[in-house]
Amino acid sequence: MTRPYKIPVSVLVVIHRLDGQVLLIERTRPAGFWQSVTGAIDYDDEPLEAAARREVAEETGITGGELVDWKLSNVYELYPMWQHRYAPGVTRNTEHVFGLTVPAGTAVTLCPREHGAWCWLPWREAADRCFSPSNAEAILQLPRFVNFV
Repeated sequence: MTRPYKIPVSVLVVIHRLDGQVLLIERTRPAGFWQSVTGAIDYDDEPLEAAARREVAEETGITGGELVDWKLSNVYELYPMWQHRYAPGVTRNTEHVFGLTVPAGTAVTLCPREHGAWCWLPWREAADRCFSPSNAEAILQLPRFVNFV
């Protein structure tokens, strides 16, 4: 059975606490690639908010929290290592950015097929650790959307 091509529309969800800590997860392949939750929509008319909640639940086990559409999007060239997941000729992805506020102590349960480690970091350190420039930039936008306590 062949797997359908990914749709080049995705969500990026910056999971954070009100104290400015951001959750990062490390990809299993390639190791060392730290990121926020990301993922493509599953079908053409899947609402972006639904995709964001689904991806957060799949990748971290988190099902609650306050999800906010930051009304930011990024268009970027697909990484060559993941190009084969998309239809021939597709070279760019549009990523929509969300923030998810969760309380301290929120349990994290990773999908071991995709991610092998997680950590909470102060938002600037989290941005520095991200392998993706668009992910780092999204995290740096956090103070625009959240009043830290």
